[in-house]
Amino acid sequence: MRRMYRPRHLFGIALAASVATSLAGCQTFRELTALDKVNFALRDVSNIDLAGVRLDGIRSYEDLGPSQVVRLLAAVGQGRLPLQLRVNVLAENPSTNAVTARMIGMDWTLLLEGRETVAGSIANAVSLPPGAPQVVPIEASLDLLQFFSESGPDLVELVLALTGQAGGESKEIAIRATPTIDTPLGPMTYPTPITILRQQIGG
Repeated sequence: MRRMYRPRHLFGIALAASVATSLAGCQTFRELTALDKVNFALRDVSNIDLAGVRLDGIRSYEDLGPSQVVRLLAAVGQGRLPLQLRVNVLAENPSTNAVTARMIGMDWTLLLEGRETVAGSIANAVSLPPGAPQVVPIEASLDLLQFFSESGPDLVELVLALTGQAGGESKEIAIRATPTIDTPLGPMTYPTPITILRQQIGG
């Protein structure tokens, strides 16, 4: 089940205290206070490449061909197992919100099984009309052996479980994010990071 993260009171009291005097009762103030209703969820993971082996559509280690297995085991033997993937985050401005929100940036950290791995930022602007969810792709690259010490086959199964392709045990993947939203008063960054996840993504 997808979990939508709803940041509550992200601008809230601090925003109201700073602008209420000048904006109270006007349309601009109503627009600003509506921007904290944007919801985020981890939709899916795609473009999965493990040491040069594409894992999209693979459900278990046994589904790999001999040449793919040789390539993965050779990478493990060399002490590195590069993983590239795209984490697709769904951003939704509820239809009850009359204001089109505009996300102009987002700092992010990728968490695998609760472990912080790599971090980055998105600088592309994303328009969020009410009731029209938008996909925000996050491209991540990391060396899996820096964070996990399992054997080659177990690491393949781990990646498949993390990305929701395995038919067995589920694993947790999450994005810790700090979005920046454009507003009539200029850019406003969320005061604290939010965690975007879909628990039990596999299984």
